[in-house]
Amino acid sequence: MNYFVRPGSVVRQIWGDADVILLIFAGSAAEFALNKAVDWLFFTGRLPADPIARLFSTVRYAQEIVFAPDDRARQAIDRMRIIHQGVEQNRGYSIPDWAYRDVLYMLIDYSERAYQLLHRPLTDVERDELFQTFRAVGDGMGVPDLPTNYVDWQIDRHKHLDNDLARSEFTDRLFRRYHEQLGTWRYNLLRRVQSILVPAQVSQSLDLTPDPILPHSIGLYKVLNALRLRSIVQRILLPTEYLVQIQGLDQPAG
Repeated sequence: MNYFVRPGSVVRQIWGDADVILLIFAGSAAEFALNKAVDWLFFTGRLPADPIARLFSTVRYAQEIVFAPDDRARQAIDRMRIIHQGVEQNRGYSIPDWAYRDVLYMLIDYSERAYQLLHRPLTDVERDELFQTFRAVGDGMGVPDLPTNYVDWQIDRHKHLDNDLARSEFTDRLFRRYHEQLGTWRYNLLRRVQSILVPAQVSQSLDLTPDPILPHSIGLYKVLNALRLRSIVQRILLPTEYLVQIQGLDQPAG
């Protein structure tokens, strides 16, 4: 059977690991709150109303694309394109092309950063495979002016970080919502994780101070995971009402 992402791909390893996925969205939650197009999230109201539920709906789309046969994956991409077009029609103007690229770039960047933090650095071949996967998603969405290779993407990624981020009232409103949903100590943990995960431009804008202790804590997490205590750790770190959904994010890479 022909798949959008080949079985055994590192992309499947990344998007089939619940812990890596949570780190991807920890980083994305920080950066997108700064994006100059973040007002679109407030137009639909879905993310501010329930950030964690929005996370799961986004992951379902991503996993459908990554793990599905090619035809079904492309149907899922087309559904996303149609949904965004509907939002644009309701608001009366288009989401900027650079904003679509920003989202794709975040998914590429934080996929790599999260996997490296919990497991190991990607090889050059794996980086290219990750990039080409999300470039194909962008093509299916009709996003113009995408780089053709990983090196060119890195250059454009830095340009986007320099040009497309600004702290605003929407930034602070989103972070207040994260605080409300997570509670104080989990929210503080989120910010600590973000401090060692996000690029410098994001960290500086959000006043995130890198936590020197947290990398050692992640090492301990790996040990507990190896001892099959992962579910206990997840129960401590995450709101219990979402635990079953979080554990359901794990998918076999094959």
